[in-house]
Amino acid sequence: MSNKIRVAICGYGNLGRGVEKEIVKSEDMDLTAIFTRRDPSSLVINSDTPVVSMNEMENWKEKIDVVIMCGGSATDLPEQVPEVAKMFSTVDSFDTHAKIPEYFEKVDNAAKSANNTSLISGGWDPGMFSIMRVYANSILAEGNTYTFWGKGVSQGHSDAIRRVPGVKDAKQYTIPIEDAMNRVRSGENPVLTTGEKHLRECFVVAEDGADKAEIERQIKTMPNYFDEYETTVHFISEEELKANHSKMPHGGFVIHSGETGDGNKQIIEYSLKLDSNPEFTASVLICLARATYRLNQEGKFGAKTVLDVPPAYFSKKSGEELRKELL
Repeated sequence: MSNKIRVAICGYGNLGRGVEKEIVKSEDMDLTAIFTRRDPSSLVINSDTPVVSMNEMENWKEKIDVVIMCGGSATDLPEQVPEVAKMFSTVDSFDTHAKIPEYFEKVDNAAKSANNTSLISGGWDPGMFSIMRVYANSILAEGNTYTFWGKGVSQGHSDAIRRVPGVKDAKQYTIPIEDAMNRVRSGENPVLTTGEKHLRECFVVAEDGADKAEIERQIKTMPNYFDEYETTVHFISEEELKANHSKMPHGGFVIHSGETGDGNKQIIEYSLKLDSNPEFTASVLICLARATYRLNQEGKFGAKTVLDVPPAYFSKKSGEELRKELL
């Protein structure tokens, strides 16, 4: 009998495909099922994993240890995760920072009701960047932390644009403002508003006959996504989007600037440069699924974040191996 962690995917977009592709590299896991809102017979997947309607998820309760939730943060995850957490332990990448506290409470109640464990807001930000911010703030308590994203495609923001009525498809690029980053790296410790750190550039394919002016207005005024930023909206053809914006690079920087002793400047910087945002996010969620399973086995139920997880729980290596190879 296999003692591998039995993992399922819920949602088969860019992120779900990334999880499917990357999970084969984890020898301690088996991909057990792919759950979809679509007709399962219509889904073309890249493995021999069973494809199952989300309506039948409850029938799989004894066959799955952790479900990796791969929907979007705008509407999918807030609705799906509290319901799925009543049946399974879950991992998700909910990334609307302003709404994380209320989202945590909702998922916490659902997961605790069924003795499940749900790790929310995983990925690289929130997620890996969150850990770096806590480390930096703890080491240099007298200082300031700055997070810059990009240049790259934001899956969450692109998904939010696609939910605007009249939008057929879209990609959104987050672009850090170079002058702001240079001021931070110099140890200046500037006070920067949200809009002084990033620009947002949107490439939108509109439905035939759609009101482009209204689409642009809805994008630029969207709370938690675009309303605080200088945002540019370009309307382009579907062919141009496919030709010039089909890849999904991303990255970013966490920079913490502080002082020790008699005014000695200390700078901590952590950066990511990603060719594929969804594949990297998928890789993070896979190791978080491992951690979630371990927490659940220890009876630590309810919602958790990456800040609640010992780093060793992410790794498939033993404690002895970690101490010898990575400590």
